[in-house]
Amino acid sequence: MSSQTPAVPMRKVAVASCVGTTIEYYDFFIYGTAAALVFPKVFFPALGATAGTVAAFATFAVAFVARPVGAILFGHFGDRIGRKRTLISTLLLMGIATVLIGLLPGAATIGVAAPIILVVLRFAQGLAVGGEWDGATLLTAEYAPPAKRGLYAVFPQLGPAIAFALSSGTFLVTNLVMGDADAAFLDYGWRVPFLVSILLVAVGFYVRMSIAETPAFVAAGGTAGLDRPKRLPFLEAVRKQPREILLSAGSLTMLFAFFYMGTTYLTSYGTSKTGAGLTRPVVLGIGIAAAVAFGIVIVVAGVLSDRLGRRRVIVYSSALGVVWSLVLFPLLDTGSPIAFAVGVLVTLMIFAVAYGPAGSFLPELFQTRFRYTGAGLGYNLAGVLGGAIPPLVAPGLTASFGSIAVGVMLAVTGLISLVSTLALKETRGTAMTAGQASEATVA
Repeated sequence: MSSQTPAVPMRKVAVASCVGTTIEYYDFFIYGTAAALVFPKVFFPALGATAGTVAAFATFAVAFVARPVGAILFGHFGDRIGRKRTLISTLLLMGIATVLIGLLPGAATIGVAAPIILVVLRFAQGLAVGGEWDGATLLTAEYAPPAKRGLYAVFPQLGPAIAFALSSGTFLVTNLVMGDADAAFLDYGWRVPFLVSILLVAVGFYVRMSIAETPAFVAAGGTAGLDRPKRLPFLEAVRKQPREILLSAGSLTMLFAFFYMGTTYLTSYGTSKTGAGLTRPVVLGIGIAAAVAFGIVIVVAGVLSDRLGRRRVIVYSSALGVVWSLVLFPLLDTGSPIAFAVGVLVTLMIFAVAYGPAGSFLPELFQTRFRYTGAGLGYNLAGVLGGAIPPLVAPGLTASFGSIAVGVMLAVTGLISLVSTLALKETRGTAMTAGQASEATVA
């Protein structure tokens, strides 16, 4: 580690990265849960059930369009002024946008202004998450020793699992407290999870302020710019490593598709009368159990990537995803709560197998000078392909061709990820700084 960088225990770095991504994704996921359960009635009541659901998921998809923009914007500052200060900015932006959504009146109160403002705030959430994941993974990847980078890189990856459990749990508690008072839940109950976010942001801000800048950034010249990009980091990343950006996006496409189908679309499908027809508390309870399970798998997959390699673990996940996609919806269509629970659980566990090593795989693919931007672009382009498109088109596919069409679509994302990952090099043991060069091993 550079002598210019204070010694920081890896435990503290791991906690800081995990707390930050938990908060960011909690804010992101409560929107997805609300889009599935509430927003069609609150913001799009005139469109009817199916069209209202499509409109709600369209606002959900807006954030994925914003995410590559956020990766470029915050990547610029992350590569120019440092990881730490940029991550504090993403945290504050997400917190403000989320609280404002919780305070936003519905269409019955302010008319068409409500969905318009909702889209703007959702775009701000997307900008924040677009800069969050890459910065948080760099925080651990640039501190961790090469032999244990897969292990430490799972801590920011655990954020989505914890956040999904928290968001589902908050909605579940709110729903149980209000009982069957659906009108009260639609009026103000759904707002509680959004407003609680401000407490989490305060905790995250405190933790992140206590962490020093990463050794890799300091070793590359820090804010003095001794080895900072001489032009925009975005232009340099696209010019020097376009192949890695595009292939890493393809590699993680199935990961996003499985996650957001499992956490958002299946939440809507589970409570829909034309879907599984389950009660809201049952679906939310299943979501909490699934979050615990896929959180465990994320850790196991990250540890395995230190032994087997990042690329190999992601290939296994993609191949398994192709097969599971064709089984999922016939299983769900049985209407059994157990079948629904198995469907959600396995879908998210397959996602977790790829997500565990992703936190070390992408940072290892890119040069330090534009690593924040390059890793962020690959990750968030995958978010557009896998996270925005499938949940948006799934309701229409189901209505026109039946649920099996959604399974075929997911299988296609699996094939894209499989081919893209095979085209990338193995990165296990890659040195992140010159000081780590002697520790690097041949994968």
